[in-house]
Amino acid sequence: MNLKPRVPSEKQKTETALRSPRITHISWGHMDVEGIGTGRDFKLYPGGGEEWDWSKTNTHHKPGILPADVEDLLAHGSTVIVLSRGMDLVLQTSPETIQLLNDRGIPFHIEETKAAVELYNQLAEHEAIGGLFHSTC
Repeated sequence: MNLKPRVPSEKQKTETALRSPRITHISWGHMDVEGIGTGRDFKLYPGGGEEWDWSKTNTHHKPGILPADVEDLLAHGSTVIVLSRGMDLVLQTSPETIQLLNDRGIPFHIEETKAAVELYNQLAEHEAIGGLFHSTC
């Protein structure tokens, strides 16, 4: 039998391009993200992502994830946010970040990193999801 290759429609191409990348592996200090690569911490959003460089926004474990960290996810079209707390729950989320998300009516979840990855991957199947993931403490 000779089958023709399926050519995706423009709508399918757009939906695939805007899908948030899945996290395929998480362990202490190591993450693999489809289409992006390997790293320690990641900022992911519809259509892509990058390693999360805390120095760009002066992020530290306390007060934790800052509004500027989340603003980038929203600018890339995220309508639901998942924030990780690290493997040992050391990373916090600043009250200003929580206030920003509440003020904008953005649903968000704050979880231990492995739980955050599992939730993110589930939501990525049908939501324009963004996330910040810290793979150590």
